[in-house]
Amino acid sequence: MDRTQNLQRAETFSFINPWIRYSLFFFSFLFWVLSLLIVAIGVYAKVQKATDTMRDTFLIDPAIILIAVGVVMFFITFCGCIGALRDNIRLLNVFSLSLTLVFLTQLAIAVLGFFYSEQTRDALGKFVKKAIVHYRDDLDLQNLMDYIQKEFKCCGWNEYTDWSWNLYFNCTQGNPSMERCAVPFSCCTPIPGEAVINTMCGFGVQAQNYLDADKSIYPVGCADRAVLWIESHLLLVGALALGLALPQIAGIVLSQILITQIRDEISSVL
Repeated sequence: MDRTQNLQRAETFSFINPWIRYSLFFFSFLFWVLSLLIVAIGVYAKVQKATDTMRDTFLIDPAIILIAVGVVMFFITFCGCIGALRDNIRLLNVFSLSLTLVFLTQLAIAVLGFFYSEQTRDALGKFVKKAIVHYRDDLDLQNLMDYIQKEFKCCGWNEYTDWSWNLYFNCTQGNPSMERCAVPFSCCTPIPGEAVINTMCGFGVQAQNYLDADKSIYPVGCADRAVLWIESHLLLVGALALGLALPQIAGIVLSQILITQIRDEISSVL
């Protein structure tokens, strides 16, 4: 008799708040669609290059990074969508745990990057060095380096002579390349009123001293420029970090609330 009354009561009352359920569902669905878009962009970029990714550039290939991020996001948000829609505690637990691990990983990277800034700079330097080495071999890496150098008004990682790491720009005497001792035109300082971009403005620059090179390119390395940019845009960096963390925290909180409500609902019926 008591069980029958409990079942009748359950038909008119529910511990599960529909606002919590559908907020979590639409939150997960939005990022699920975004994950599909990221994967599609990554696959498109990979197909467009129509080249095999070399082993030493696989981990820094922007297309591969996009695909990996998209796949992880797809798995996590899929669990959130179905878990919220079907009141599945297991899927919600997977969703919550995955978001927690991602959040803690990001937090650990940020803390380690702050306390071990030199080691972080060295790690980023290795990434940039590979991008410079394979500048002519990978269109994505080429576009990435050009974008960084134009935006930060820099050249190379530590200084402009870092472009000797590249086979084509290497400044040794025996290099037969026509671009020997050159730097990419993305290092060049723009000339006001110039109608046609001089893509050869960086030719022979590595053979010049710092003062002479400063007349035609940005001789400062991107490492120093990046540090200066972060120091002068701390508010923006903080806002971006907060904007990245808040959706993750919201997903964790909503999923835990919904899990508690589902368990209360189950307990009220039993």
